Amino acid sequence: MVKRQHAAARGTAAGSPRLLHEHLLGLAPMAVLLMNDHGQVTHWNHAATEIFGLAHEDAVGRPLHTLLRLPQEHRNAFESGGSRIRHAWTGAFLVPRLDDGPLREVAWWVYPLNGPDRARVLAIAADAHRLRDGGPGLVLGDVLVKAPSQTPLTSESGVRVLRVEPTLLPTSGTDPAMLGRRMTEMLPAMSPGAAEAIVRQVLMRGYPAVNVSVTARLPFAAYFGAPPPPEQRLRDVEEPPRDPVPVRSMERSTAQDRLDFLNDAGSRIVDTLDPVQTAAALCTSLVPRFADFADVQLLESIVSDQELPPLTPEDSPTTVRVALSHDDAYGRWDDLVPRGEKLRLPAGTPFTQSLMTGRSVSIPKITERFARRMSTRFADRDLRPLLQGRALLVSPLIARGTALGNLTLLRRADRPAFDELDVTMIEELCRRAAVCVDNGRLYRRESRAAKELQKTMLPDAPPVVAGAQICYRYVPANEAVRVGGDWFDAIPLPGGRLALVVGDVMGHGLTSAAIMGQFRTAVRTLAAQDLPPGQLLRQLDDLARRLGDDYIATCMYVVYDPVARRCEVANAGHLPPVLVSPYGDSELLEVPSGAPIGVGGVAFETVEFEVEDGSQFVLCTDGLVERRGQAIDVGLAALREYLSGPPQPLESVCETLIDGFGANGRRDDDIALLVVRFTGIPKDDVFSWTLEALPARVRDARELARETLATWGLSELSETVELLVSELVTNAVCHGAGDIGLRLIRTASLLCEVRDDGYELPTLRRADVDAENGRGLQLVSALAERWGTQRTPTGKVVWFEQSLQGVTLERSL
Repeated sequence: MVKRQHAAARGTAAGSPRLLHEHLLGLAPMAVLLMNDHGQVTHWNHAATEIFGLAHEDAVGRPLHTLLRLPQEHRNAFESGGSRIRHAWTGAFLVPRLDDGPLREVAWWVYPLNGPDRARVLAIAADAHRLRDGGPGLVLGDVLVKAPSQTPLTSESGVRVLRVEPTLLPTSGTDPAMLGRRMTEMLPAMSPGAAEAIVRQVLMRGYPAVNVSVTARLPFAAYFGAPPPPEQRLRDVEEPPRDPVPVRSMERSTAQDRLDFLNDAGSRIVDTLDPVQTAAALCTSLVPRFADFADVQLLESIVSDQELPPLTPEDSPTTVRVALSHDDAYGRWDDLVPRGEKLRLPAGTPFTQSLMTGRSVSIPKITERFARRMSTRFADRDLRPLLQGRALLVSPLIARGTALGNLTLLRRADRPAFDELDVTMIEELCRRAAVCVDNGRLYRRESRAAKELQKTMLPDAPPVVAGAQICYRYVPANEAVRVGGDWFDAIPLPGGRLALVVGDVMGHGLTSAAIMGQFRTAVRTLAAQDLPPGQLLRQLDDLARRLGDDYIATCMYVVYDPVARRCEVANAGHLPPVLVSPYGDSELLEVPSGAPIGVGGVAFETVEFEVEDGSQFVLCTDGLVERRGQAIDVGLAALREYLSGPPQPLESVCETLIDGFGANGRRDDDIALLVVRFTGIPKDDVFSWTLEALPARVRDARELARETLATWGLSELSETVELLVSELVTNAVCHGAGDIGLRLIRTASLLCEVRDDGYELPTLRRADVDAENGRGLQLVSALAERWGTQRTPTGKVVWFEQSLQGVTLERSL
């Protein structure tokens, strides 16, 4: 415990009681804040103004988390709301000064309050930097260990003092009335009864301690098990000696063992972000050196990654035993207290009491009567063989003011019961372990959120399309964030065509991922309008410039036609693709580079190139080929060379590029990889005709459709397809322009297209009972699997699809 050095306080603060009570250690100003049910500040003393840089009139009435710009994990620790904060807690974290000053590390002591007045949270804060570097006077009990005027000691000169408590605490012999008068000076004007109510709640919840990096020589030895004998206890002295008080070598060894044990156990539990592994490390570090039996039970919500529910005194919380260690025979207690067991803790037990109060429960020796009563509470098992005759210590795991679970320790009768030093050390370990568990919980939650965010922004399984096989991969540069601005997509288009997209938003992290999601949605929307690649990128560029200056990305858009075996490409500052021929020759395609999306003022040119069946087409972002200290052209040339050779399965190509080529050198950027094998649609599966726009040609169209279906063995569909073809051709004759094109394509489904030179797209509308027009598209919509319209450079196309599933193929004679 660190308190004020009374002699120094008398000399510096005489006649100034407010200064005396608002300063921690006589050196650091102590801010006192009160918050109401809504988290709004109702009291803000002038020490708070000094620490945070905000005047009283600007702070009162505003939420604390808004004033201090607290992140979510710290914000919850100050909210009352009936559930957020149930235990007194302490901690230290960086807070910005509100007058644009530098970040300041602030130590906090926070208490939940209940009562008829508006105050619901009491927060006391001090500058943690001044606690560490200002040379505070250290007092253990009433014994001075280090005076403020002394030169700070180095880590070689002593051991670390870990507990610091605010000066509002009563010294030995202070009555509640005196403490009430002290706090009345610190708190806003209120009735004595209201002040006493706050005092009682602070006393009831205890005094949490915060860790500070202060070292001093301690003129005493610590012990495991029993307290030191009277002649070894601390004596009242005016100043600590420069050299440690001589002690016997065994006593010094015991003290050093305790400190070594604390450091060793503490180092084990901070090595992982997995709450279960943290709990296991805590148990194994305690058995058998400190206890004979240890187990950790975490609240079910922690294990299942759910939001932490509020705990009320009437609750019987559900926990999961995540770790267990003992020095009995292997498997001795597996049936009685199995790992992984879900357990509802009965009310009135030490386990529930520890969770609800946030304080350790210690029983020096469990009697037969108490063991029997505990077994009665847990009706499905007899705990007496495990409990009877042993010493019990249950300590809560509390982080950021929230209870996460319990640590339970047992010692056999032949070992000393848990003393005050044992309890203090275990509480310190539990605080460290709880922070690790909570950090792991927050990390898993954020990782899961990031993964879900990325999952919603990128395609799941590649689409199954005719004439092409698709495979892709995404690898984030930062495994902790797992999201970035790289994206890819494969979008089926009318006519059996396929749009391929790859892009890279400027920057990294969640902001880039959010922008990427907007770009991907916009590209899919524009692709549905079947725009030419260059026009689509122009529309995307206009949208980006309207959204803001941060919306900048490279993008390549490719449309593959499996019937014509041709690709159309437009580029917006992205890397060129690699085309690998069926014979293993690879080349970087020469496409206009263009300017990134969002720059504006540059035209996007569309180019065409022919592709052979069996060719592979590789699109990627710069994370795959870029290396520090190496020109991007060198990486592209290496990629082209890497892809040369006989064709390989697409999955193998992706894995090889990511794990082989992409693993060379340090990975500083996300990787998006899209690999496509072009197979085309066989010519025997495509029939097309050109008809005059005359009513007599409607019958010809029906006959052509019927003959083609018979050729393919699909006469079962003939009646429906003939009707739909008749309706579309009639619509083109009546409302279109120029000659009429009819095309049938057989893939996994049957596609029918009717083309004309008119630009007016037909729309589905409701037809009245006596109307003569408007029923054709209603028939198409009702009988076709899918249908739609699209513009072409010379007019429009109206199409429909029929599923071939369940259709019996007929053999041609």
